[in-house]
Amino acid sequence: MSVNTKILYIPEPETKRIVIVGGGFGGLKLALKLRKLNFQIVLIDRNNYHLFQPLLYQVAMSGLEPSAISFPLRKVLQNTHIHFRMAELEAVHPDINEISTDIGVLSYDFLILATGAKTNFFGNVAIEKNSMQMKSAPDALFIRNRILRNFEKSLNKATKEDISTYLNVAIIGGGPTGVELAGAVAEMKKYVLPKDYPELDMNNMKIMLFEASPRLLAGMSQEASVTAKKYLEELGVEVRTGTAVLNYDDRVLSLPNNESINVKNVIWAAGVTSGRIEGISDQSYGRNNRLVVNRFNQVEGYPNIFAIGDNSLMTEEAYPNGHPQVAQVALQQASLLSRNIKRMGKNKPLKQFHYHDKGSMATVGRHLAVADLPFGKFKGYIAWMLWSIVHLLSIIGVKNKLFILLDWTWKYITYDQALRLLIKHKARA
Repeated sequence: MSVNTKILYIPEPETKRIVIVGGGFGGLKLALKLRKLNFQIVLIDRNNYHLFQPLLYQVAMSGLEPSAISFPLRKVLQNTHIHFRMAELEAVHPDINEISTDIGVLSYDFLILATGAKTNFFGNVAIEKNSMQMKSAPDALFIRNRILRNFEKSLNKATKEDISTYLNVAIIGGGPTGVELAGAVAEMKKYVLPKDYPELDMNNMKIMLFEASPRLLAGMSQEASVTAKKYLEELGVEVRTGTAVLNYDDRVLSLPNNESINVKNVIWAAGVTSGRIEGISDQSYGRNNRLVVNRFNQVEGYPNIFAIGDNSLMTEEAYPNGHPQVAQVALQQASLLSRNIKRMGKNKPLKQFHYHDKGSMATVGRHLAVADLPFGKFKGYIAWMLWSIVHLLSIIGVKNKLFILLDWTWKYITYDQALRLLIKHKARA
């Protein structure tokens, strides 16, 4: 029996209840796919909005406002009869088919866990405490504020070493997030910051990208990796592959061979993991705390609990270590699971999931991008246009699409980003 006795009130259904935890790509698509079936659908998320995470880096780099890549869940769910509650999952009680949240307990007939992933600091407490991460809108705003604030502080530093410390930016992790962040910072340094800070010598600013593995964009082709590195270096980014960052104390970044770099702006983008859920057996977890699921997305040991997206670990012949933690996996799993739930209601056999890779893309800067697609590999302007179109079409909401298109057009014409605002919260006495 759960400890929390407060009830999360949802009208008792006349049919079976499906509870979906997580309003990301997979969770939201699944809820919308199930809305016309004869079930009561309850969607739970810690936020009241859906966030388009692939463009978070542009919020961090003053290119977009958070509202442009966020969409209210209640607006999406209008006229759907889907119940939404803003709550945080605390525990699952499989023996009584119940979950505990921070606002109460709720029973379920089927539970779908689509809780996504969080930043993986690999147990390094100092780096977790002192570096910046980018998994949420508040994280992106914090990065924007921190970097701009350090630029302001650099104006009052007397020595070249101190000035460089506050101007330097180090990004740890050479995946798509790290590559796109590094490119965005480099473009700011080239086009924007010299105009904003004419008193500063931008030669004192170093942009560094560290990757522990031998190459960037490990999930993409060798050609894409080499091209992305070339683009970044042309933009002035110091790319260091095969270099694992050892520690960071809020000023000194420690590297192998006793090397150290003074830097106040460190962004960690080196990996993700999933958070463990109280009540789920340890035997149900695999690598990086991902829930082990079968080809029907059922969590190992729990026939009426499913997991989709980043927090699930499903293996198939082409993916012996699990699928990549990207939006396409979550969306495809949500589509098949909705059909399988319908089959379960009709006592029909379930269909196994098979991931169809639709390709990968990463952008570095203006007219600079790489794309590995099923129909070919692209780079430069064509890849940049493809990346822009795909991301723009993936945004929820016509208004958001228009705002992003306007911001992108303004930036393209003026070489400027107009959102360099330091918005600080002042605590009340």
